[in-house]
Amino acid sequence: MARLHPRLLEALNLLPKDKPVHLLTRHSVRELAKNGFADYRLPLTPEGIDMAREWGTQLARPVEAFYSSPVGRCVNTAIAMAEGARKAGLIADIPEVTTDTTLVEPGCYVEDLNQVGPTFLKMGAFKFLNHHLQEPFEGMLSPAEGRSKLAAYLKAREPASGHLNVHVTHDTILAVLVAELHGRRRISEEDWPWMMEGLWVWFSGGQMHWVWRGEHGHRVLDH
Repeated sequence: MARLHPRLLEALNLLPKDKPVHLLTRHSVRELAKNGFADYRLPLTPEGIDMAREWGTQLARPVEAFYSSPVGRCVNTAIAMAEGARKAGLIADIPEVTTDTTLVEPGCYVEDLNQVGPTFLKMGAFKFLNHHLQEPFEGMLSPAEGRSKLAAYLKAREPASGHLNVHVTHDTILAVLVAELHGRRRISEEDWPWMMEGLWVWFSGGQMHWVWRGEHGHRVLDH
């Protein structure tokens, strides 16, 4: 039985009640990839839909909007979370999910997919990301540039104070973002985001704040 990361729920107690907050989350449980690569056609499992819906009931603050990678399993994660949020009274009606290519894998870091794509397929996600953290590939933004782009994306989509916006993305984007925020140039299997695991983000006093696995961090925003 799939489950949420054990430190995901406790993060709710670390979020400011008076700030706009974002949840940048991996999609829910999908079907297994047969060749080791999770292509865009792999859908959520029924268990994955149930888990996303249940997590949506526990978000603990009003939700203004749901954004998603255009990939089906991400869109369906957002829809299931919205269904849960409505059940819990966090939204009045299920809103239309807004898709954005910034959230698609490997999305915000890629400038030239034709240049980078074959290398990604050859190396596999884990080796590719570790190489990118240490020596950024040609045709890609550096991890720091990608983080700045994601921060700008989130700031442009701020909900009202005390409210939440949800952004459903992929493990590759979260893994690099979290590593860069923590100043790491290498990730291990233990660092890999769980299904439905997310990074909480808010902005205050010229800083980007985040909570990941129950730990709060912050960094001065780039200008």
